[in-house]
Amino acid sequence: MTDQLRLMAVHAHPDDESSKGAATMAKYVSEGVDVLVVTCTGGERGSILNPKLQGDAYIEENIHEVRKKEMDEAREILGVKQEWLGFVDSGLPEGDPLPPLPEGCFALEDVDKAAGELVRKIRAFRPQVITTYDENGGYPHPDHIMTHKITMVAFEGAADTEKYPEGEFGPAYQPLKVYYNQGFNRPRTEALHQAMLDRGLESPYGDWLKRWSEFERKERTLTTYVPCADFFEIRDKALIAHATQIDPDGGWFRVPMDLQREVWPTEEYELAKSLVDTSLPEDDLFAGIRDNV
Repeated sequence: MTDQLRLMAVHAHPDDESSKGAATMAKYVSEGVDVLVVTCTGGERGSILNPKLQGDAYIEENIHEVRKKEMDEAREILGVKQEWLGFVDSGLPEGDPLPPLPEGCFALEDVDKAAGELVRKIRAFRPQVITTYDENGGYPHPDHIMTHKITMVAFEGAADTEKYPEGEFGPAYQPLKVYYNQGFNRPRTEALHQAMLDRGLESPYGDWLKRWSEFERKERTLTTYVPCADFFEIRDKALIAHATQIDPDGGWFRVPMDLQREVWPTEEYELAKSLVDTSLPEDDLFAGIRDNV
């Protein structure tokens, strides 16, 4: 152990770090925690979702560089460090039947080999805590599912010098906890939806809740509620920085900030693995670690 708390957030694409756990990261940065975002792909195949920027020839031709600049801006807003893992976006297959994934994309990489690149980052940064996605990717994007796979392999592999030799991957290190981001959970969605209706406002979550029932999504176990309402505005600024992906007039921002802070002032996580003793539910990703550092 050192005297520094370190958090690594592993994400699939630029913008994921700002839509999943961003307020938590900003909170920890404000407390002096060293926070590193690892972005697995460049988001090259992401659709331009902001209608104001659709059809822009420069953006379409230079999407990789545009998204990199957006990531730089979001990183500055959140106050985090950020590094790229260097894989190529797989895109989100659509159609029935689904088309094959493009050759050379992240989701088709060998899991153990790809995890080795993350092992390098873990051994260099030495985080006590890692956050990522659950086995469904949070939603079934092939890059999100692959991000889950390599993170779980790397969590164990960072300490495995036979699988990942120190001469090639750096000195062995064992992170202590890994969490799944579960910010888009049903209790939160239902609470904000009802609060909007109670105020006589149109809720952006009606269709979400209908789809929830249609998809019969498994309810996740929420173990950790991080109070971070004071950082919701920073979260939103970072998200808006990803201008090609986020419409500032869209549903992301229709719930008044005071209502969010009052009704649901936390971001939620599912503790997937812990090598330290902790009591559930938690209000701190470093529970069981902080007192020993």
